Amino acid sequence: MLLARALAAVAAAMIIAPPAAASGVRVMSLDSCADQYVLALAPRETIVGVSYRAGAPDSYMRDAAVGLPRRRATVESLVAARPEVVVRYWGGDARLVSALERRDVRTVRIDDAADFAGVRANVRRVAEALGRSAAGEALVARMDAKLTAAAGAWKGERALYLTPGGFTAGRGTLIDAMLRAAGLLNASTQAFFTPVPLEAMVMRPPRAVVLGFFDLTRAGSDRWGPGRHVALRHVTDQRTIASLPGAVVGCPAWFAADGVALLAKKAVAR
Repeated sequence: MLLARALAAVAAAMIIAPPAAASGVRVMSLDSCADQYVLALAPRETIVGVSYRAGAPDSYMRDAAVGLPRRRATVESLVAARPEVVVRYWGGDARLVSALERRDVRTVRIDDAADFAGVRANVRRVAEALGRSAAGEALVARMDAKLTAAAGAWKGERALYLTPGGFTAGRGTLIDAMLRAAGLLNASTQAFFTPVPLEAMVMRPPRAVVLGFFDLTRAGSDRWGPGRHVALRHVTDQRTIASLPGAVVGCPAWFAADGVALLAKKAVAR
């Protein structure tokens, strides 16, 4: 009888207790961008939750997310997952942030980097929090190798970035840093993200156009946005030099260098 009770107690404890991580800290990501960092840097067995967008078409690390628990950025999810570290870019409201502080859960914030120095800082910050500094340095090294190989490829040609929503990116954006890294001059004269005047695009089209997020049409992203206006179609059809996937430009992360490499490849092929 005593043995049976002891075995039952052990079984109950196994059901209630969370599975022990083989190595590293228990980590949870709160949004799509945070997912990319966690999936790339954390050992799989330590990941106790990723966002519901971890497997979306614009998720760079979507293949690595298969089979991992999907969780919402809520206090209830936090209590269920019991992470030691939470990584976030924009995910989670003030209530959740307060709950993290009360439970002494370390929160690592990904900054909205406007250049590759900012990306390096993001990678190193998350890697350090996860005890994975060596893995972080490996990511940074791969990114820098791609940037070095692509440097100056377009030799100063001017190009305008365009999204399906009709926006472009100027100074103070990672897109601008990507264009410059590939040797392109940004045709946008304004800072940050601004709408592109449709009439100006048609009447005075830029010499070259770089598209962003246009691969997500079938996923319902800005299907009818200004960037897809019929009046612009002949401009983009004739002057597009590259189309950057949403998975590469949707998050300030190391894989922005993949976009730079794609731009450089198009320069070699022209």
